[in-house]
Amino acid sequence: MSKVLEQVEEIVLPIASELQLELVDLAFEKEGKHWYLRVFLDKEGGIDIDECALVSERLSEILDKNDPITQNYFLEVSSPGAERPLKKEKDFEEAVGKWVHVTSYEPIADRKMWEGTLTNYDGETLTIEILDKTRKIVCEIPRKSVAKARLAIKF
Repeated sequence: MSKVLEQVEEIVLPIASELQLELVDLAFEKEGKHWYLRVFLDKEGGIDIDECALVSERLSEILDKNDPITQNYFLEVSSPGAERPLKKEKDFEEAVGKWVHVTSYEPIADRKMWEGTLTNYDGETLTIEILDKTRKIVCEIPRKSVAKARLAIKF
C-alpha cells in the first residue's frame, strides 16, 4: 500500500469504526487527467447512501485540514458493490460457498483466471470448483499466487 493510502486509511478507520462500518478497500487512481480517492465501505446488510454521505463529509473535513495528498482529486465514498473485492483473510473466509472470480500472477495448470464456487479456504489455498463446458473441475490456487479476487455475479 502506498504511503498516501496508509495515511488516508489512518484517517478513515476511526470514522468507519464509529459508524460501525467496515473499510473494504481504498484506491487512489488517475483516470484521464483527474485523480480519484475512492473509499469503499460496507456493513452487514449493506451500506446506504446517507452513510456514504456522512463518511464523505467527515473525511472531507479532516482531509481539508491535514491532507496527505498534494494534487487535486475527487473524493468518492461508496459501497464495494455486488462484485466486492476479496483482500483480507476474513473476506476469503466469508466468501466460501459463493461465486468468485480469481486471477493469478502466473499460470497454474495452464490458466490464470478462474470463475466458480469457492468451496474452501484454509488460510493458504483457495479451492474453487469451476465448470469447464459440462464437467466440474476442482482447482487449488495458493493464496500467495492470487493477483486479484472478487465476488462475482453468476450468469
